[in-house]
Amino acid sequence: MKFVKIPTILALAFYYSFQIGLAQNGSISGIVTSDSLALKVTTISIKGTNYLINTDSTGVYSIKNIKADSYQIQAFCKGYERLTKSITLKDTENLILNFELVSLDYVQSAKVISGTLKEVSRQESPLCVEVFKSTYFKKNPTSNIFEALQNINGVRPQLNCNICNTGDIHINGLEGPYSMVLIDGMPIVSSLSTVYGLSGIPNSLIERIEIVKGPASSLYGSEAVGGLINIITKNPKNAPLFSLDIFGTSWGEYNTDFSFKLNAGKKASVLTGINYFNFQNRIDKNYDNFTDMTLQNRISVFQKWNFQRTKNRIFSIAARYMYEDRWGGELQWRKEFRGGDSIYGESIYTKRWEILGNYQLPTKEKILLSYSFNNHNQNSVYGLTSYKAQQNIAFAQVTWDKKIGINDFLIGTALRYTFYDDNTPATSTADSTNNQNQPQKTLLPGIFFQNEISISKKHKILGGFRYDYNNYHGNIFTPRIAYKWDINKKNIFRLNAGTGFRVVNLFTEDHAALTGARIIEIKNTLKPEQSYNTNLNFIKKIFSKKGTFVGIDASAFYTYFNNRIVGDYETDPNKIMYDNLNGYAESKGISLNTDISFSNSFKIIIGATLMENTLTENRISNQQILTENFTGIWAISYKIKKAKLSVDYTGNVYSPMRLPLLGNSDPRNAYSPWWSIQNIQLTFDGFKYFQLYGGVKNLLNWTPNKSNPFIIARSNDPFDKKVQYGSNGQILVTANNPYALSFDPTYMYGPNQGIRAFLGIRYTLIK
Repeated sequence: MKFVKIPTILALAFYYSFQIGLAQNGSISGIVTSDSLALKVTTISIKGTNYLINTDSTGVYSIKNIKADSYQIQAFCKGYERLTKSITLKDTENLILNFELVSLDYVQSAKVISGTLKEVSRQESPLCVEVFKSTYFKKNPTSNIFEALQNINGVRPQLNCNICNTGDIHINGLEGPYSMVLIDGMPIVSSLSTVYGLSGIPNSLIERIEIVKGPASSLYGSEAVGGLINIITKNPKNAPLFSLDIFGTSWGEYNTDFSFKLNAGKKASVLTGINYFNFQNRIDKNYDNFTDMTLQNRISVFQKWNFQRTKNRIFSIAARYMYEDRWGGELQWRKEFRGGDSIYGESIYTKRWEILGNYQLPTKEKILLSYSFNNHNQNSVYGLTSYKAQQNIAFAQVTWDKKIGINDFLIGTALRYTFYDDNTPATSTADSTNNQNQPQKTLLPGIFFQNEISISKKHKILGGFRYDYNNYHGNIFTPRIAYKWDINKKNIFRLNAGTGFRVVNLFTEDHAALTGARIIEIKNTLKPEQSYNTNLNFIKKIFSKKGTFVGIDASAFYTYFNNRIVGDYETDPNKIMYDNLNGYAESKGISLNTDISFSNSFKIIIGATLMENTLTENRISNQQILTENFTGIWAISYKIKKAKLSVDYTGNVYSPMRLPLLGNSDPRNAYSPWWSIQNIQLTFDGFKYFQLYGGVKNLLNWTPNKSNPFIIARSNDPFDKKVQYGSNGQILVTANNPYALSFDPTYMYGPNQGIRAFLGIRYTLIK
C-alpha cells in the first residue's frame, strides 16, 4: 500500500510543480487597429523566438505561456508600416499591448470632407482631395500654417512685401484671393484675414489639412475659385492629454505650441491650444538699412468643445483669439516714429476672434447646422499711409444628407453676411456701390444641391449646382459635375468640371495697394470674376511582396477666367491701376505626386507641377506676374531604428517668374532665377514622452538679393522726398535717382531669411 502511494505523491508533486512553472509565465494580448478600425490578418511575432500568431477578424490577438523577460514584439500587415515595440514581461503578468498601424497608403485611406461636405475615405470621394497629416509638417517645423504649406506640391506661400512680410497662398499659380481657407469646413479665413489672419493657428491642434485644387464654388461660394485649403482640428476625444512643442532658431525666432484636454463632466471634452511666437532681432544681411524679416509678437488661443449625444449626433463648438504686433522698416525705427515721415516703418496691429460650430438636429433625418462668426480689426501704418479696417463675417449653413437607393443627396442653404469698413474710399470706389467712407455690407444667401449616384461598384457620377444672390451683383449660378471610375482597387480615374465666382474686395486682398508711394487708380467699375475648370486625375497604387508601397497621383487641369481683375504695375511706375481684363486669363498644367514607402522605414515623397498662367488682352498673351512655370517639392525620410533617430530632408524648387519692375530703366532682374529652399532635420525619440529635434533651414543660404543690385527700390529715400516729377507726372532721371524710381517694396518673390539652425523639443502625454 505504501509502495503505491510513493509514486502517486511524486507524480502529484511533479504535476503541481509543472503547473507552478507555467503560472510563473505570462501572456501578451491586445488589438491591432489603423485609423481606429480593427485590422484582421495581422501577423504578431516575438523577435528571437518561434512565437507567431495572426489577429482574428476583430483585430484581437493573444500569446500565452511566455517566460518573463525583455522582448521586441512586431506587428506586420500588408499595406501598413511594420511596428516594433520593446516590452519587459514580468512573472504571471497579463500584458495588454495594442498596436496602431499607419497605412503605407494613408493618402487614400484617410477620411476627407472637403470634396462633398460628407466624411468619406479619400478613395471613395468622387472629387480629388489631397490629404496631409500633421506629422507631415513636422518634417520641417514652422511657426505657422502659412510657412508649413511650402512643402505641398502646387501650393506656394507668396510673400508680398519686403518690409511687413505679409503674404497669401498660391494654388497652381493663382493668387491668394482665389484660394479659400477653411477651419473645420467653416469659411472664416477670407478677405482681410487672407493677408493678415493665416498666422497663429496652433499647429498642435491640427489633425490634417485637406486641399482641393480647382473651383469649389458650387459648395463653398465666393473665393473658392482656384481651390480651397481646409484645416481640420483634432477631436478632443482623440487628442493627447497634453502636448508641448518649443523650438528656436539661430536668427532669434522662438515658437511655443502647447495643447491640453480636459473632461467637462461625462459628456463633454475640451481641447485647448495656445501658440506664442516672438522675434525681436533686427537683422539686415543685404545691407539696405531695412529689416530682412519683420519683427513679430503674436499669441493665439484656440479652444474646442465636443459633446457626446445619443445616436452619435454631432455637437461641437470652437473659438479662437489672435493678437499680433508686427513691424518692419528702417533699423532705427521705434514706435514713436509710427505714422511719421522721418524714419520709415510698417507697423501692423491685428486683433481677431472667431467662433465656429456644428450641431446635428435631433431628427430622424441627418440635418446639420454649421455656423461661424469672426471679427477682424486691423490698425496699420505704412510709412505715412494709415490703414484701419474692421471686418465682421457671419455665416450659417444647414445641410440635409439623405441616401435613397443608388442616390446620395446633399441639399443645403447658406447665408453669409460681410461687414467691411476702413478709413479709405478705395473699396467703395472699387464696387461703385457706396458713397465714399461708408461701410460695405454684403449679403450673400444661397442654396445648393448635390447628388452622388452609384451606377455600379466601379462607377460614380456626382452632379451639383449652387445659386447665390449678391446684393451688389445679383444672381450667380455655379454648377459642377464629377465622374469616378474604380478600374480596380489599385487604379482610380476621376474627371470633374465646375465653375467658380469671386466677388472682389480689392484692398483687403492686395497689400501692394497700401505700401510704397504709388497712386491707386481704378479705371472702371469692377465686375465679379468667373471661372470654368476641368480636372483629370489618375491614381495608381503598387504593393510589392517585400512590403514596399508606391503611390502615383497624376492630374491635368485647365481653368478659364472671365472678368479677371488685374493690377497694372508696369504702365506707370508711379501708379497701380486696376481694371477687369479686356480679354481672358488661363491657368493650365499637369502635376505628379509620388509617394514611396519601403519596409525599412525609408520614405520618399516627390511632387512636381508644370503649369502656365497667362493673361490675354488684345490677342496678346503674357505670363502672369509672380507665377512660376515649374514647381517641385520633396520630403525624404529615414529612421535609424537602433539609434532611435529619424532624418528628414525636405525642399522645394521654383522656375523663373516674371517680377514687378518700376519701368524700363529699373536695373533689377525682370525674371527671378531658378531658386530652391532646402532643409534637413534630425529627430531623436529615445525617451518615453520626449522628442528632441534640430537641423538647418535654407541649407543653400538662398535669398532674393543674389545677383540683384538692390531689392527695395530707393530704400535710401522711403518717403520720396528727393524724387522729382516732370510736367506729365512722370518721375525724372536725376543724379540722386538715376533709374527714375520711387520707393517700392513689392519686388518680392521669396523669403529674405538665409541659412539658420533650429533646435526644439516635443513632449506628448497620451493618457
